[in-house]
Amino acid sequence: MMRSPLCLLLLNLISCFNLQAQEGTIMTVTGPIPASEMGTTLIHEHVLVDFIGAEKSGKHRWDNDKVVSTVLPYLNEVTGLGVQTLVECTPAYLGRDPELLRQISEISGLQLLTNTGYYGASDNQYLPSQAHTESAEQLAKRWIKEAKEGIDGTGIRPGFIKIGINGGPLSNLHAKLIRAAAKTHLETGLVIASHTGPAAPAFEQLAILEKEGVDASAFIWVHAQGEPDLDKHIQAAEKGAWVSLDGLGDLNASEYLKMLENLKAHGFLHQTLLSHDAGWYSPGEENGGGFRPYTALFKKLIPMLTQQGWSKEDIQQLLVVNPRKAFEIRVRHR
Repeated sequence: MMRSPLCLLLLNLISCFNLQAQEGTIMTVTGPIPASEMGTTLIHEHVLVDFIGAEKSGKHRWDNDKVVSTVLPYLNEVTGLGVQTLVECTPAYLGRDPELLRQISEISGLQLLTNTGYYGASDNQYLPSQAHTESAEQLAKRWIKEAKEGIDGTGIRPGFIKIGINGGPLSNLHAKLIRAAAKTHLETGLVIASHTGPAAPAFEQLAILEKEGVDASAFIWVHAQGEPDLDKHIQAAEKGAWVSLDGLGDLNASEYLKMLENLKAHGFLHQTLLSHDAGWYSPGEENGGGFRPYTALFKKLIPMLTQQGWSKEDIQQLLVVNPRKAFEIRVRHR
């Protein structure tokens, strides 16, 4: 029986509200899954990123079949290493393509998450015009609609909120982005992953979240490895935030070992996230440009951790338990 558009909308809304009420639900590009099915997860990676700018980027810039043929071998490689879920962190106006991700997920069998939100880092060149003119409430309304109804009419819903800020003190514009993210979280239960880097703006964002009534556990400090003072990692974790070390590569594994040892020694392994920020297909570059694999964690870092006496349970905490807890749909009131 054909359902009317109004009926479909109501069913979608009911489904969303049910998800919000169920702790332990993860939203993938192919639909919701129990958090227990998330498995080994890479929490910050990219399939495609388009740096041409907010006003020029769009699906006309790439051919899905070419992207799939380029990316699929790298995804198959990590599924062969036991990865079940990949959190795709490309924001809107930077190459986010939910339908492409769904296609890749269905072909590869890898569970993928996409996002809502706006990226203000790199001096706002990837922000749409409405980010400058609309209020935090208006921006949140846009993001909440994506979370409840799907992105751009696709029916594909985001699994988290992705924003980005510059590394210095928060501008008024970037403070607005975090307020909009807070309001979106309180309505949807989606975790906030904020491209940040240094500690100072991370703590400014946490202060704004506190004023908005959002607990620090709803905040992922993205690129925390960019802060050289490791005491700041501990201070953020003490507040309840997720400390995300997500620029791992073949040449910096020893630095990541040091940061992880510090967090573990202070009892905050359970608030630590780990990934590569790797990939990706670059539209406009020959053959999609250079592609960095998602494998240094398994080929470089885990052998080092094992050699240092880390247990299988420690590694499972980082790669299975923590992602599940961070990305489950749950409103976290302060």
